[in-house]
Amino acid sequence: MVQTLTLASGSSIRAQLLSQANIPHQVNVARIDEQMIKAAMLAEGAPPRDIADSLAEMKARRVSDKIPGALVLGCDQVLDHRGTLLSKPETPQDAIDQLTSLRGDRHSLLSAAVIVEDGKPIWRHVGQVRLRMRDVSDSYLADYVDRNWHSIQHAVGSYKLEEEGVRLFSGIEGDYFNVLGLPLIELINYLTIRGDLPV
Repeated sequence: MVQTLTLASGSSIRAQLLSQANIPHQVNVARIDEQMIKAAMLAEGAPPRDIADSLAEMKARRVSDKIPGALVLGCDQVLDHRGTLLSKPETPQDAIDQLTSLRGDRHSLLSAAVIVEDGKPIWRHVGQVRLRMRDVSDSYLADYVDRNWHSIQHAVGSYKLEEEGVRLFSGIEGDYFNVLGLPLIELINYLTIRGDLPV
């Protein structure tokens, strides 16, 4: 039987990607304390990839526990800059500080996705993208944050590549969907193999 996917994420871009790909889904946002979990895992020396994967699984499990039999997709994205994890900015100044630390250098985005059914993970993938940021000026960064704060406050690393944030970068290596926070091609491959998406 073909199952409708349940997205355990409040991310509008993830839901939009699923809709644009014509993947039937519903949204049921998982409530977990991401910052506390991240801090605990960092204290234990967990690598960024494991943190993204664990958070995605926890979100999917939380929703799966409430909806027996559902196919639940949990997602998470972390930014790794020379071993330091960056999260969503809390203030405009925090966004400026993050972007200042990234400019003129490379960093990685890790996008994890885990599907859970009846409380058990049945599929997982972590996609990685490497990005190089231009050595942009202080004035441009300040203006960029001022113009885009309403949007980038919800973005890891304080930028959105699908918006003006693309101007911050000189190079990107990897799958664009991973930048947006969802390894969409790998997800489609899995759902197609399962028979949930017709080909």
